Amino acid sequence: MKLRKTLIVTLLFAAAGCSGPKTYPLQSKQAASGDWTLPYGEWVFSFETPANLPAQVSHARVIDTDGYLYTFNTLDSTGEDPDSVGKWANMRRNGGANFNKVKKPPQYMVFCWDSLIDKKTYETSVVFSPETWQRMKTPVAQSDGGRHSDWYDFMVFGLAPEGKVRIGLPDTANYPTPLIKPINLQTRSGADLTLCKGKTRHPDGYDDIESIQNFIKGKTYPYGDWD
Repeated sequence: MKLRKTLIVTLLFAAAGCSGPKTYPLQSKQAASGDWTLPYGEWVFSFETPANLPAQVSHARVIDTDGYLYTFNTLDSTGEDPDSVGKWANMRRNGGANFNKVKKPPQYMVFCWDSLIDKKTYETSVVFSPETWQRMKTPVAQSDGGRHSDWYDFMVFGLAPEGKVRIGLPDTANYPTPLIKPINLQTRSGADLTLCKGKTRHPDGYDDIESIQNFIKGKTYPYGDWD
């Protein structure tokens, strides 16, 4: 059932070619059974990489809990976490967003990204759970006795060598970030690309970057543990 649902969503994304939110009759029973309006109006997402292991996201699509499709051909730049060397550091909020904004929690997301260290394009698809939606609607328990409200309104996707992806919801207090365990997360590349075939910021190939080469010198691929 999960694989069938994922296939239906993937085919919908492949058929859609428009920008901006549009309504589609695609709501899971769980999404349709509740009001997932966010108290803060909209959530934002960002992408980050380990230090000196850059990647760039070229395209993204999100279906929210109301069945709206968001298509992002222009995205905020991918950040780099200087503390993530050899393994992931605690995920943190890294500013606001100009483009990466959605009004309701995500049912499904797919994005295309180039790993400059792997010199290949990846396609990552994610099916989110109702537990994630509920967390995004629930105030963060803070150490100030609840004198102000904070929310899990910022989703960060970590992109690492070997096509490894992790997802977190950091809050503003910089506490340890809860990691999201989606219903399904898949990353594919090469001949297995579907939506992301031909979607790249490097159509002429990947140049060797001196700073990357200096960093990986003497190290073994994938230059750390990114699970």
